Amino acid sequence: MMKANTFKDKIVIVTGGANGIGKCIADEFRNEGAIVYVIDKQEGAHFVGDISKKEVLEAFASEVLTRHERVDIIINNALPLMKGIDECSYEEFQYALSVGVAAPFYLVKLLKDHLAEDASVINISSSRDRMSQPQTESYTAAKGGIAALTHALAVSLSGRARVNSISPGWIDTAYTVYEGPDATQQPAGRVGNPMDIANMVLFLCSDKAGFITGENICIDGGMTRQMIYHGDCGWKLENNNN
Repeated sequence: MMKANTFKDKIVIVTGGANGIGKCIADEFRNEGAIVYVIDKQEGAHFVGDISKKEVLEAFASEVLTRHERVDIIINNALPLMKGIDECSYEEFQYALSVGVAAPFYLVKLLKDHLAEDASVINISSSRDRMSQPQTESYTAAKGGIAALTHALAVSLSGRARVNSISPGWIDTAYTVYEGPDATQQPAGRVGNPMDIANMVLFLCSDKAGFITGENICIDGGMTRQMIYHGDCGWKLENNNN
C-alpha cells in the first residue's frame, strides 16, 4: 500500500489524458494530490493540441514551465494511428511515428533540464511491441519504437530520472466484464481495465520502485506468455486468406 497523498503537489504531465487509460492515470494522480497537466486533441479543460506538431509540444512545455520551475513525472500515453500495410500511406505512417515516438522524445527533451530530483518518465507501449495482428504496422512500429526509446532514455537520463515503459494487453476502457473465451484466453481469466495500468504507473513513479529503470513491464493477463498450437485446448487455426 502506498501512503496517502504520495504524490501531493507533484507536477505530472499526461499526454492523451482526456480518455481511456490516460484519463484514468491522470485521475489517479489527482486523487493522490498531484497537479496534473493533460494534453490531448479532444476539446476539454486541458491543453488542446496535436502532439505530432513540434510547435504544439513547445507551446505546451512552455505553459507548464511558466507555472512551475520543475516537472516530476511525464507520462507519454497518446495513442498512435493504427493502419496496415495495405491501406496506410507514407504520411499516415510518419504521423503514427510522430505521435508514438518523436513526440515522447521531444517532450522529454524540452523538459529534461527542469526535471525534479527523483523524476520519473513512463512510456505507454503495448503488447503489440512483441506480437502482431495483420494490418497493424503503423501502431506496432510506434509501440516498438517507444519501448526501445525507453531504455535509451533511461541510460541518457541516469541520475536525473528513472524511465520505464508499460505494455498493456487487452484493456477495455469501458470496464466491460467479459465472460467465456474472451476472458479465459488470458491466463489471468479476465480482460484488463485502465486501473490495471494506472496502478502500475503510480507504483513505478513512487519511491517503492526506486531501483527500477529502463524496464518494460507487460500487463496483459499473461496472454503473451501462453503458447498456442492448432488443436491445443480447443484452439483451431482457420485460413481466411482464400
